[in-house]
Amino acid sequence: MKAVCILALVGLLTLSAPAADARQLKQAAITDADILNFALNLECLEGHFYHCAVYGTPLPASVTGNGPAPIGCQAANFTNDVIYSLAMDVANNEMAHVAYLRTALGNASVQCPLVNIGSAFGAAANAALNMTLSPPFTPYTNDLYFLHGAFIFEDVGVTAYKGALTSFTNSDYMLAAAGIMAVEAYHAGYIRTALIQNGDVDTPYGANVTTIVNAIALARETLDGSVAANMVDDVGIYNATTGDYILTPVDSNAVAFSRTPTQVLDIVYLGSSTKPGGFYPNGLNGNIR
Repeated sequence: MKAVCILALVGLLTLSAPAADARQLKQAAITDADILNFALNLECLEGHFYHCAVYGTPLPASVTGNGPAPIGCQAANFTNDVIYSLAMDVANNEMAHVAYLRTALGNASVQCPLVNIGSAFGAAANAALNMTLSPPFTPYTNDLYFLHGAFIFEDVGVTAYKGALTSFTNSDYMLAAAGIMAVEAYHAGYIRTALIQNGDVDTPYGANVTTIVNAIALARETLDGSVAANMVDDVGIYNATTGDYILTPVDSNAVAFSRTPTQVLDIVYLGSSTKPGGFYPNGLNGNIR
């Protein structure tokens, strides 16, 4: 496990890491609406992924503001009824989040951007494990791979909302964001639990589930600059030092981690907040992009 995680770190360090002075959100002219639109972009990504996995179709145009169809949309090959049922619940939650944010923003809401929920997963997996996986990783292959795909997003969503909460000037917007963050945390908790329960399962990629999930967490932490800054804002599902599984990714006070918008973009762009790519080929829509 340790060897794979070290390889993952080496692989991710070859990608662009954010400069220290680029990791703070430019405060000038950023409004509550801009922050909610940033959240809307993230919900569009999650919404399309889960809706495609469960229903085989993208989010309805009426929900996305007639945004472009996602790249790589397909139904997942679910065979476990429990995972499928819970995936459907999450999919419906995420669609509701997109609709809710668009309603709250009214005419100020942006259109859902183009998202890549196909080959971007393969690129993320290759970077995390520092190898070209064959066949390419796709979260639609089976129940277990779907959980890996979901893990890539859920913890990032929680940290993004946590990081944004203190930036709101309108308490109603802050409460709305806090409510969505709580739901994302519920999702993340389930995803982590399901992965922990399958932690010892070997995959065709020469590593078990725990090793891959820990590598994904390290990849996110590397992409957002925390490893280079000797900081911690992410953890996998297993602590090799103590031999214990990890349900909650928290700091020493058991408080959830936070990320700045720049750090979130570093992750979802799979390299640098200044260069759109990864899950957002054309970048996000709105003033925070």
